[in-house]
Amino acid sequence: MTGQAGHATPLVLEGASKQAVGLCKQRLMVVAMCILTAFVVIGGRLVDVMGVTPVEAGLVAEATAPKERANIVDRNGVLLASSLSVASLYVDPAEVTDPQATATALLQVFPDMDRDHLLGLLTSSRRFEWIRRKLEPSAQQAVRDLYQPGLDFAAEERRIWPQGPLTSHVVGYTDIDGRGLAGIEQAFDERLLADSGGDVTLSLDVRIQQMVRDELLRTVETFSAKGGTALVMDVHSAEILAMVSLPDFDPANPAASDPVSRFNRATLGAYELGSIFKTFTAAMAFEAGVARLGDSFDASRPITAGRFTITDYKPQNRWLTLPEIMVHSSNIGAARLALAVGSDYQKAFLERVGLLSRSAIEVPEVGRPLYPSSWGTLSTITIGFGHGIAVSPVQVAAAVAAMVNGGLFRQPTLLKRQGEPDPGHRVIAEKTSETVRMLTHLVTRFGSGRKAQVDGYLIGGKTGTAEQPGESRRYDRRKLISSFVAAFPINEPQYVVFLSVDEPKGIKETFGYATAGWTAAPAVGNIIARLGPMLGVLPDGGVFVGLPEADGDPEEQLEMIVASF
Repeated sequence: MTGQAGHATPLVLEGASKQAVGLCKQRLMVVAMCILTAFVVIGGRLVDVMGVTPVEAGLVAEATAPKERANIVDRNGVLLASSLSVASLYVDPAEVTDPQATATALLQVFPDMDRDHLLGLLTSSRRFEWIRRKLEPSAQQAVRDLYQPGLDFAAEERRIWPQGPLTSHVVGYTDIDGRGLAGIEQAFDERLLADSGGDVTLSLDVRIQQMVRDELLRTVETFSAKGGTALVMDVHSAEILAMVSLPDFDPANPAASDPVSRFNRATLGAYELGSIFKTFTAAMAFEAGVARLGDSFDASRPITAGRFTITDYKPQNRWLTLPEIMVHSSNIGAARLALAVGSDYQKAFLERVGLLSRSAIEVPEVGRPLYPSSWGTLSTITIGFGHGIAVSPVQVAAAVAAMVNGGLFRQPTLLKRQGEPDPGHRVIAEKTSETVRMLTHLVTRFGSGRKAQVDGYLIGGKTGTAEQPGESRRYDRRKLISSFVAAFPINEPQYVVFLSVDEPKGIKETFGYATAGWTAAPAVGNIIARLGPMLGVLPDGGVFVGLPEADGDPEEQLEMIVASF
């Protein structure tokens, strides 16, 4: 019905219609309560999940989404470090129904685990606990076969080092989470983890590395030495083709080794290398113009400096020319050269060739050179023949490379050079470099480096035997470090080889001597004999360019050569 025009009469429900509307409202309320309850349950579950501590959440994220670490390879693409996908075992303690039974079952697979520690993990209040990281496939299957609730696996990476101890000091190692802790692994940690970083290619050649290690190990064992180091460097690019430090260690289990084994003697060690420094003293004297080949210096008697007296190991008791100072390894003669050069020039020269600052080589284990804070006359004298200054073997190799390659210094590198070569910077004139090559060749031909000679190759080198401080901090004649550095082929050098042995003991075959001429020099000769054919360096077998021909025994030949200058 309708009332007046324009006004609607309200609709009133009665009877069954009114009951139906009420029932609909009740059903809507029930549905709403159900939805609310579902939200509460889901929210509660989220809170429960979010109750995992930040550390646990980080572990879960890391375990479920491992980040692939790039490879490290040698210059020819041989794998030095890589990563494998593996499974790690974890537990959700809330889902473990019988911790005692689960622990008993797991101990059958991992008998080395402590039961109390394992029970602590299985009954933890946290929702995530590692049981064993980075399992072998057989161990993973053994755990699956247990059918224990609460146990599960997460995908991770295991870092492997296929060459084992061979490249351990260079390549380094990582922790269980794949973070670099030493060597190239640490130095290039971010790059190795970068999605597009690619492989890190080193300058090492595994073939040369193995050969050098063999020769060094043989020398260390023959002379019952504490250890040693050896390296091979390209004289023009300063690339390191081999770098060995003994004793070494297994990078897959560094904790099983002692700190001495993990110590990189080639880069971190700082040693007084003795007469090797005479190479630099002769070079700076010639470069400064204070010594020419025919000039003589008084080595007829010892030099007294303060309370110290400088003597020669094998005194000639006469005036010596520059070549004779090198051949006879005269401390007195080297001291005379250093005094003629002067402290300021000596210090500046050694700085130019990288001997007074840390090496820029690409590993974190780099030692600081040690030298006097006050560089007076006595320091000038002793540093002239290699005492009172301690440097790393890699620094010496780089400096010697500059002495023989035409006079250009380049920082040593463990990375394969890509693109344009390092231009380097000039530290000596080409004429000085030619002179150094000749002087070092005379040392291997007539001096203490004779046992380094190799049929078919002309070599230039210098021995160095230095006493090390003993327990009383005074030099101990029984604690020698014997070293030899060589370049070959010396007419046109391509490689520098350095080898040093720590505290060698004399043997019957060396008449009890443990000096560098008997220990390090022959080992370097063996390395060169194997290295030359390996790298395609053709034997020259001739004579040093510019030296006059000489007849007679070695002494007569040296006398004729010296007389020609």
